[in-house]
Amino acid sequence: MRIIIYRNKFWAYLIFIVLIGLTLHVLTSAIVINQSLGNARIEAANAFSRIENNFQNDTDRIEAYIQRIYSNQALMKDAQYFMSPTIGQYLTNRLLNNPYSEQELLSFPEDVKTYLYNWAQGDIKQISVHSEHSSNVMLFDNKGIPSYQFGISNDDEIFQESIQKGFVYRKKLFHTSEGSGEIRFLVSSEQIFSSVSNYQLGKAAAVNAAGDVYLIGNGNKKIVQRAIANKDTHGFIFDNSLTPIFYVTFSSSKFNYRFVSTIDLGTLIRQQSSVLYMLFFVILTAILSVLLLVVYNLRDDARFLHRIIQSIKRVKTADFTPNKPARYRRNEYGMIAREVDDMIHQLDRHIRNEFILKLKQQEAEMKALQHQINPHFLYNTLEVIRSTALVNQDAHTADAIATLGSLYREIVQKDNIITIGSELELLQKYLKIMEFKYPDHFYYQIDVSESILELPTIKFWMQTLAENFFIHGFSIEKEFNLFIVTGREDKDFYRLEFIDNGISIEEDRLADIRNALSSNYGANTKSIGLYNVYTRLKYYYGEGLSISIANNDEAGVKISVQISKEVIRDVQAVNC
Repeated sequence: MRIIIYRNKFWAYLIFIVLIGLTLHVLTSAIVINQSLGNARIEAANAFSRIENNFQNDTDRIEAYIQRIYSNQALMKDAQYFMSPTIGQYLTNRLLNNPYSEQELLSFPEDVKTYLYNWAQGDIKQISVHSEHSSNVMLFDNKGIPSYQFGISNDDEIFQESIQKGFVYRKKLFHTSEGSGEIRFLVSSEQIFSSVSNYQLGKAAAVNAAGDVYLIGNGNKKIVQRAIANKDTHGFIFDNSLTPIFYVTFSSSKFNYRFVSTIDLGTLIRQQSSVLYMLFFVILTAILSVLLLVVYNLRDDARFLHRIIQSIKRVKTADFTPNKPARYRRNEYGMIAREVDDMIHQLDRHIRNEFILKLKQQEAEMKALQHQINPHFLYNTLEVIRSTALVNQDAHTADAIATLGSLYREIVQKDNIITIGSELELLQKYLKIMEFKYPDHFYYQIDVSESILELPTIKFWMQTLAENFFIHGFSIEKEFNLFIVTGREDKDFYRLEFIDNGISIEEDRLADIRNALSSNYGANTKSIGLYNVYTRLKYYYGEGLSISIANNDEAGVKISVQISKEVIRDVQAVNC
């Protein structure tokens, strides 16, 4: 902390790390709370789905029972009798219209209880049959015991619809000359919504179209009404104490009501307090660990700075003696310290090696003179052998020796970059030597357009293609072995083809060669010569070169070398 640069760095690191830690804590806490809100929303959706399923089951049972009434004439008649003004008249109508029937009389009230109330598991609390002016009602208590009320006006308070009582499902029962009848089923809100009491909803409610609120558990009507007033299906509202409250609403597709679930954000945070505390301690531990690491690094950097200063002082006093080894850090200070020590060692090494370098330069010059003498000795020796052949009147042997000497001389003396015409001359001399070696068994032909002869290329690659023929395709037992070189100019390319009539390549072997040329794994292929030619030409021509190999239809192999005209323009430039 006494060094200004490190003190400023420490405070900068401290502020930065604390800000990063606080930001991470806020972000992770927000993620945890958002996840909890998502879980609450999923829980509310599951509860609403359960309620909708209960409603759907009840309506399905009601529809099935209506179909039962329609399919049973006796039951339909009894339902019509049930619309009588009094219970006595209902019983009288039943007996008068069935005086001699041996079958058991069907009772609409009993049938409703058996086939509807029991099936609905107590969801349906009230069933009423209505004529134009009055109605009769069946009421079921909590134990399923029915009670009856006859001759009630349709405007009676018992028929007023309220979400506190439940939801009314209406169906036309019959239509006769005497009038029409309607049956109404009251699905109890208490029964329907009690099925979701085990869900962790926070506070929930149901709101009908008129704005009446049915609270499920403990709730606040004002909060529910404010949530319904918002157009969004979920969001935040604030209560009187400005506490944010999360709400989510769902609209029923079967009955005209909306399901609302609200949860106090403060309550949600208290529920997740253990997770939030754990996150806080983890981030606090991380901040302290990073600060300790920063202090350690700053202290280490100070030590290296001191070493750098000492090394500079040694250089100023021309002290090149080795310093004790140091553990260099992978940072700028460590790099500078390492380079300064290296500079001291290199200065001493350069001074000591100056004389050795001069000696090696003289040795290299002597080797160069020796390399110039060796070719001349070979040329002179070949010339003596040729003269001896001429003296002995063996002109054929003399020509072969002269060709070999000329080939070797041109290989040594010519530049590495030559024209295709010069490369063809080297190839022709090699083929003449092979023609001398296999008289009456080998013939060659070169037919290349003049427009190709002046193109630049690398030296001594065509001979390798010819050697492949003599190694793999040539047969001394065959009377006629032919090697042909052709060259043509196309619209966008120059094409050279090397064709022989020797032995064809097996398909598996041919596929291996092609893969080597296309995927550049020549180190793993046996076609080293062909791959080396491809690599050398590829280095020179780049992507403008392609080489293909294929078997001829009758016998032998054809190797095609295609060079792009565009790349030829590039390699002819002085700076390429």
